[in-house]
Amino acid sequence: MAEIGQVINNKYEILKLIGKGGMSRVYLAMDMNIHKPWAVKEIDKTVRDQNNEVIIQSAIAEANLIKELDHNAIVRIVDIIDEPDKIFIIEDYIDGETLNALILREGAQPQEKVIEWAIQICSALEYLHTRKPPIIYRDMKPANVMLKPEGNVKIIDFGIAREYKEHNTEDTKCLGTKGYAAPEQFGGKGQTDARTDVYCLGVTLYYLVTGKNPSEPPYEIYPIRYWNPRLSSGLEAIILKCTRPNPGERFQSCAELSYALQHYEEYTAQYRAKQLAKVWKFGAAVAAAVIFLIAGFVGLGKRRGKINSDFEINMNQAVRATDDKEKLYYYEKAIDIKPGAAEPYLGIIKMLKEDMVFDVEEETQLKRLVIPNQEALKREGDYAELAFEIGKLYWYYYSYGTENQADNTMSRRGAATEWFNDAVTYGKTDDEFYLMASVYRDIGEFNSTIEMKIREGSDGGAYKEHWISLREMVSSIDYSTPEVVELEIYNQFIDAVIARMKGFRNDGVSYSEVSALYEKVVAGLQDTNPISELNVAKKEAILAKVEMAKDIIDTNYNKGGTKTE
Repeated sequence: MAEIGQVINNKYEILKLIGKGGMSRVYLAMDMNIHKPWAVKEIDKTVRDQNNEVIIQSAIAEANLIKELDHNAIVRIVDIIDEPDKIFIIEDYIDGETLNALILREGAQPQEKVIEWAIQICSALEYLHTRKPPIIYRDMKPANVMLKPEGNVKIIDFGIAREYKEHNTEDTKCLGTKGYAAPEQFGGKGQTDARTDVYCLGVTLYYLVTGKNPSEPPYEIYPIRYWNPRLSSGLEAIILKCTRPNPGERFQSCAELSYALQHYEEYTAQYRAKQLAKVWKFGAAVAAAVIFLIAGFVGLGKRRGKINSDFEINMNQAVRATDDKEKLYYYEKAIDIKPGAAEPYLGIIKMLKEDMVFDVEEETQLKRLVIPNQEALKREGDYAELAFEIGKLYWYYYSYGTENQADNTMSRRGAATEWFNDAVTYGKTDDEFYLMASVYRDIGEFNSTIEMKIREGSDGGAYKEHWISLREMVSSIDYSTPEVVELEIYNQFIDAVIARMKGFRNDGVSYSEVSALYEKVVAGLQDTNPISELNVAKKEAILAKVEMAKDIIDTNYNKGGTKTE
């Protein structure tokens, strides 16, 4: 057992025990080099009984799965330390509490909050399910979801996640949590797949809105309005569909479930009755409809015209508004009218950039508007461009409140990369933004995975691709590039030279190529004429590093680009 004050691997100082169970313990630790808190999971290897073997194997599997993942609702692993009698896994320290702790303290949660959390969880699970091969989480429950202070959630504990095996007919082990596990998680009842996670999430939602733990008597999933008649019948129908014993009768993906949650009111009995009434009225009036067909087309045209007119009125009002609160009011009205149109979201993004800081409160505000309308944006074809602009908003402007710039940069790029990936996934190769979205995504993925690749000795070849991405980013600067963006691009290049020069050299980037791009960056940096105090300080900080970068280039090459050993 680790002791308070013990330093792991000459780097991580143990501060306190924050959790334990079975053969593992979790500590809060401080990175002594960058003064950042991490969670350290310690797993004993000394006891050789069967249960402990499963825990060790699960820990190793968990680490190997998570280290390849990059999603803002999934905990990150940054280090794995294997000692003779134990394993230490270093992962994100999440400030907050589990949803299980919240339920135990406060009881059932408001359905609006639960739906918001569920949509975030669906996004993370859908990300897992679309990996190659797909990853099935298999242990979704409130105890495995952390709620952060700003209201976002993060999935932790990948101890029983598995990669989906296409030709398997059933799982080899019965793992999961009683009450939450789907029927197919018990041996001989089929292989787990994405629909297993749909089931587990459905049970989790049941517990969150009712406060009734499915792991306790009566061990059954009742309709949620049995416990609370004020809950939505639409949400009740969704949860019942999630938790059907037959996987074929559930939602078939977390994307499908997310869409249902965003439109849960359409699942209510009242809504369906209204739709049925429309069908009956249509049948009774079909003859009259023929008579009024032409008038109907005229009316439809007028209605569409009114929608477009109302939308444009609110957009114009937002542009004319003199303060941010008024702008946001009109942009939100425009979104209510046409949720799949990108213009109001882009207007909000432009507004958020004006003070050159995108903070946590503004992040929550933007997500509240974008996430529920993602499907509508995709249908209209505007989602990819919007995702690209949101990615840039995170990449260059995001600050979650810490004064540690390295920590802020890591958070900015990590959050941005997912949006850039969406821009590439849903965009077309001939879209104006597509190339730069790919560049940003590749740089983000490089930064999030390179340290692990270095430890594994698998980093060869990665630096050449990273160099190409940096070159494309520098080349993208033109007269229209905002000052803060231009400075950040120069800063990223100089930092990459300082930190990764040996890798660039070993991957075959020539001395002349490095020197030419370095000179271009320094010349561009010197030509900038920032006005704001923030950007003046930024320029000075970059200039202070350029000589160090030049020295590092020179010491890594002989004349002509020959490698220096």
